[in-house]
Amino acid sequence: MQHDVQTTWQTALHDLELVIPRAMFITWFKNTHGVKMEDGVFFVGVPNEFYREWLSTKFHKEILKNLRSHNEHVRNVEYIISKTAPVPSSAPAKPQNHIQTKELPLEMSVSKKDNLNPKYTFENFIIGPFNEVAYSAGQATLRAPGTYNPLFIYGATGLGKTHLIQAVGNALKARNPNLNILYTNTEKFTNDVIGAIQANKIASLKEKYRTFDVFIMDDIQFLSGKDKTQEELFHLFNVFFDKGRQVIFSSDKHPNYISGLEDRLKSRLSQGMIIDISKPEYESRIAILNAKCREKNITISPEVLDFIAMHVEGNIRELEGIFNTLTAQIDAKHRELNIQEVKALIKNNIKPKKNVSVEDIIKTIAHFYNL
Repeated sequence: MQHDVQTTWQTALHDLELVIPRAMFITWFKNTHGVKMEDGVFFVGVPNEFYREWLSTKFHKEILKNLRSHNEHVRNVEYIISKTAPVPSSAPAKPQNHIQTKELPLEMSVSKKDNLNPKYTFENFIIGPFNEVAYSAGQATLRAPGTYNPLFIYGATGLGKTHLIQAVGNALKARNPNLNILYTNTEKFTNDVIGAIQANKIASLKEKYRTFDVFIMDDIQFLSGKDKTQEELFHLFNVFFDKGRQVIFSSDKHPNYISGLEDRLKSRLSQGMIIDISKPEYESRIAILNAKCREKNITISPEVLDFIAMHVEGNIRELEGIFNTLTAQIDAKHRELNIQEVKALIKNNIKPKKNVSVEDIIKTIAHFYNL
């Protein structure tokens, strides 16, 4: 019976892949599996609550339609959290998806230094509604490198973009140590371009960068107005894209809103998967603070953590800064701080809430509609 459920689901997936954009299909369906069928209800296993909600609201009709086409007894579909897919004994082993590197020039002597920070991993990446889509895209990139090309993550400073894109690089390196991976930022890449121009070695620069299998660049908003650097990145990206090599970018804004960026480069940056990371909501801020407590092996009262999460609505970096200040005070006083002491400690981080009157709302709407 279990084999029949798996067969039905895999057949339905094959049909769904034909009607759903490939990037979306990989993100939302590759981690699913058939679980069971009871009383006409087909149960689909998903990895977490976010997947369950997304599939039930966005793809439910397509899923139900395809399942019914393969099994007339299916009356409804339910999505349950089940991270482990059963593997039939007769199922053939799937080949590992490796990035092709055989076309690389073997005579090139390139440094294997990847600049990745080993502390940035998926294991210590806090997942919440504010970043779960970006996390899912990163996981999909691991399963099928080159599918999202480029993978473009954007959001305000301090929200974990650098952590995420380096976590992808570290995970790829762990799976295949022979991959030639580079993490860099716009400033370093720009300096390399300037140095190559001054030394009349642009050709050598092109050869160096084109040997990488995975190219990760942080903070590309700083490319604004740097025409020669943009030109070199444009040609470099074309090489990576044509050879199916993974490219990952981060920025503080959507590529279409980066001023001083050439239209042709904006077009390249927009052709893959673009995902934003927003500010963490209350529940995610609590999760981040609890994770920091576990990491530092320190106990802080729920009342204090609740107060910080409720009143500090900024980015993750700001939360970490407050947490470090708090733990330093605890170490100095050799005791927990009470809520009044915490209030005094973080008072400068609490932004006063502005009361909005009915008159303010009317004035804003009138101004917007030019009334």
